[in-house]
Amino acid sequence: MKTLWALLLAIGLLLGAVQPSAASPGLCVGLVCADQIQRSERLPWQLKLRVSDQRGQHERLLVDCRDGVLSPREGLVDRGYAAALAKRACRIAVES
Repeated sequence: MKTLWALLLAIGLLLGAVQPSAASPGLCVGLVCADQIQRSERLPWQLKLRVSDQRGQHERLLVDCRDGVLSPREGLVDRGYAAALAKRACRIAVES
């Protein structure tokens, strides 16, 4: 059975039906995942995130880790999950 699933995944990757980036997100909270997490070079308390949800909507966000403010404040991706994700990313960035 595992061989069948592996074969179907391989065929899906070859045909482009399954995107490799969709298989391994960077950091997820609820329905929202972030990848390409970077610290700002100019402002060390600011993170840049590329977030996406299960509907396939993507956005780039800036997070002020001092107070957790997202910029832009409104957008396509659910801001409740995005705020929780930003809070977690800031916590991890401080630890590293």
